[in-house]
Amino acid sequence: MQDIWPRIGDAPRNGLRSLAGALACLALTSTIHSAAQAHESLPRPAGVTPGDAARGQAIIIDRQAGFCLLCHPASFGQEASQGNLAPALDGAGARWSRDQLRLRITDPRRIHAATIMPPYGVADAAPMTAPRFAGRPILSTQQIEDVIAFLAELK
Repeated sequence: MQDIWPRIGDAPRNGLRSLAGALACLALTSTIHSAAQAHESLPRPAGVTPGDAARGQAIIIDRQAGFCLLCHPASFGQEASQGNLAPALDGAGARWSRDQLRLRITDPRRIHAATIMPPYGVADAAPMTAPRFAGRPILSTQQIEDVIAFLAELK
């Protein structure tokens, strides 16, 4: 019977260890989730002013600037010239924060490596990017902020 007591006596300690382990797992999961959110967003660069929604809408609609409606459908712009390869732009402001939108526009490959969406703010020869943008970003940092300002209003 004496050899049972040490095991019974250890039970509360083992229970506390299990509780401590569960709390540590919870904290780690929270940290990983926060880190994932941080990697899925991009803060506005210093010195860049908040965007102008009207300019942003014009960039999205312009088939020579943003090309957005080539792949994305939306309730604005000419419906006949809109694509259906990507999610609708309507509701973008409800689905993503400004920082998340910024990352998705600047370099969507950081979220989904095999995306067909071009990196609008990165100077490299990504697939699906016109040769005329080789070595330079498709949109300037300020143009990206303008697009974000418009998309953020689409709730």
